[in-house]
Amino acid sequence: MAPSDNNVMPSLSSCLRLLLLAVTQVNGLTYTSPSVLPSPPTEGLGGWDAALSEAQSFVSQLTLEEKQNMVTGVKGPCVGNIAPISRLGFKGLCFQDGPLAIRQATNASVFPAGLSAAATWDNDLIEARGAALAREFKDKGSHVLLGPVAGPLGRSALGGRNWEGFSPDPYLTGLAFARTIKGIQDTGVQACIKHIIGYEQETQRFPSKVDGVEIKAINSNIDDRTIHELYLWPFADGVKQGAASAMSSYNRINGTYAAENSKVLNGLLKEELGFQGYVVSDWGGTYSGAPSVNAGLDMEMPGGEIFGSHIGKDIDKGAYKMSRLDDMIVRVMTPYYFLNQNKGFPSVDPSSADIVGFDGSDNPHGFDLSGSSYRNVRRDHAILIRQIGSDGAVLLKNTNHALPLSKPKEIGVFGYDADAFPMSNGQPELIRDSPYGYKNGSLPTAGGSGAGRFSYVVSPLSAIQAKAHEYGAHVQSVIKHSDIIPDKFKLDTVPDVCLVFIKSWATEGADRLSLDADFDGNLVVEKVAAVCDNTVVISHSVGPNLMDFADNENVTAIIASHLPGQEIGNSIVDILWGAVNPSGKLPYTIAHKASDYNGPIANVSNPTTADAFESTFTEGLMIDYRHFDHSKIKPRYEFGFGLSYTTFSIKDLDVQNAYDGHISARPPSAKTQPGGNPHLYDTIFHITCTVYNTGSVKGKAVPQLYISLPSSAPDGTPAQALRGYNKVSIGAHESTKVTFSVLRKHISYWDVTAQDWVIPKGKIDLRVGFSSRDVQASHSIAAIA
Repeated sequence: MAPSDNNVMPSLSSCLRLLLLAVTQVNGLTYTSPSVLPSPPTEGLGGWDAALSEAQSFVSQLTLEEKQNMVTGVKGPCVGNIAPISRLGFKGLCFQDGPLAIRQATNASVFPAGLSAAATWDNDLIEARGAALAREFKDKGSHVLLGPVAGPLGRSALGGRNWEGFSPDPYLTGLAFARTIKGIQDTGVQACIKHIIGYEQETQRFPSKVDGVEIKAINSNIDDRTIHELYLWPFADGVKQGAASAMSSYNRINGTYAAENSKVLNGLLKEELGFQGYVVSDWGGTYSGAPSVNAGLDMEMPGGEIFGSHIGKDIDKGAYKMSRLDDMIVRVMTPYYFLNQNKGFPSVDPSSADIVGFDGSDNPHGFDLSGSSYRNVRRDHAILIRQIGSDGAVLLKNTNHALPLSKPKEIGVFGYDADAFPMSNGQPELIRDSPYGYKNGSLPTAGGSGAGRFSYVVSPLSAIQAKAHEYGAHVQSVIKHSDIIPDKFKLDTVPDVCLVFIKSWATEGADRLSLDADFDGNLVVEKVAAVCDNTVVISHSVGPNLMDFADNENVTAIIASHLPGQEIGNSIVDILWGAVNPSGKLPYTIAHKASDYNGPIANVSNPTTADAFESTFTEGLMIDYRHFDHSKIKPRYEFGFGLSYTTFSIKDLDVQNAYDGHISARPPSAKTQPGGNPHLYDTIFHITCTVYNTGSVKGKAVPQLYISLPSSAPDGTPAQALRGYNKVSIGAHESTKVTFSVLRKHISYWDVTAQDWVIPKGKIDLRVGFSSRDVQASHSIAAIA
């Protein structure tokens, strides 16, 4: 996956390995995707050995037609379906979107987006979110939750699906990814980690035809080191956690489509990371039969076009062996048995089938739709949703303690984002008015398959009115931006506080057009601030926004509230009135101007060749805060930043060796386990420090560990990288000890020649603080002589 002059493949025991090259040349560099064949069979590693035996026994009883159906989606009651086999008591598999809600369902919750979860920097909350999501999926009869998301990682601030994932930092995403998977699979539902890999823009994600010319999907040209240290990193954490399945991406990687890229699926995922589950295509993302099967794709979704009956024909032609097909099904069934999905798993809710357009009248595969319909699976999840929404809100500015509010008697509420959705047939009617999404209504989530179907939404305006009613305050509101923007805008009574709600939409299938708030939201802020000297801005957004209004002295407070889900109004009220002390931290960087960001969206206005759409990741490892550090750009608000209603400090940093014996530059040899070489996860150092609450109220602090590798590391190494964090609750004037465990992988770089992780010689700098630019304590240590 590197430029060819650095791409040295490791030695391989299989004499059947074929080395063929898909070659892309861009700007003089050659990006290659070597073929890695054959696809390695699963071994049931990671405690799956008993389930593997059950899966093998199941496969031994299948006919060829049944085998073909086990790896090919069919029409059914879910977004994706594997047909039942009644004679073996197998009731089929139900796949449902998505990463923040069971999308095709009634009476289900809509949770905060991955972005909001990441902004909490709270691994326990993140795991609880995964578990609650999975309970609703299971109650509705869905075996597979299509999430969580680590691709896109967030190379570009304009990426249309970044919000479905967690953060452009691979460490933060990796931990959130793993804890979400744990929550999901501990509940007995399969996590499908997606999209592997290099899927960093929506523009030209599908092939198209222009004036009769077939234009291929976007090609992500990524060097080997960048693949490993950025884009593959969180997937390694997900595989180590035991993810049941993985979804390929739509794009090409170094010239080869993801679903038929054997270097990615066989070489990286199944061999290097030891992935034991199955790889499913993204919906409509399979472009070949035998090449994809050989490359490591195990299942086609939604199915019927390329796999199916063609599989038997391909085997007859010698395109691959029956043993490959058997392994595909064993990979599908092993997590099914491991998670006990063969034992009393609920049937699909028929109302979900109705939503996807499957009424059961034409049901040749015999899906069970006999269960209860319109099941209410929400339980008490609103409590958790409200908590994540408030804990993921980031307080960016708070001049003269403008917040928390102290029972203001006159409250002004402004902006489309404050109001309720229009409703239709008991559902919020999200009508897109423009490329910026829908105008009327707050923004609890964004669009596409990663969104959810709401049962209700608590709007900010309704929650503020309810809070004001508790102590007899008056609320005036101006919702339409067209009533605020004109020069004649004025207020008959200037409120004690003006709450301005702005939003920024994105959706699957399109990248963002701007980093400004939608519908002239920035101008709305300026207009309100011109007549109100205590203006508080609340943004609901899919990612970074430019905030020139932060310099306005009448803007006294700013909260980045992200995408908090159905309790959006209650979550922000908890912050505004101080029921919750803000503890969210930015999972990305906010710049002063758009040109401060790198990683542009690749676009071609008039493509004339098949390979017109090329995106070359020339920035390497330098995305988000790494880019700002490397280019010495001052951010408006840095990665990891977030204020509180109290203050904290860090002292007493101590570093202790945790590794017994000589530390080699490369990890000792060992049999690959899920996640890769198990020695990559050996603890090398323990770092302890004391965090003090120096303020007068209880609060939650997030001490963060950043590591800088010595100058002996190769060119292109970031100035620093996040390698630890911990969220702790501390009482006023109290303190607590925090420990970080530094693993071998945390202090290594990927050596493209050795094809291994290597610890560089020299002093490693360890810095602990409250953001990427707020260092409170530091220490240097050499891991190896």
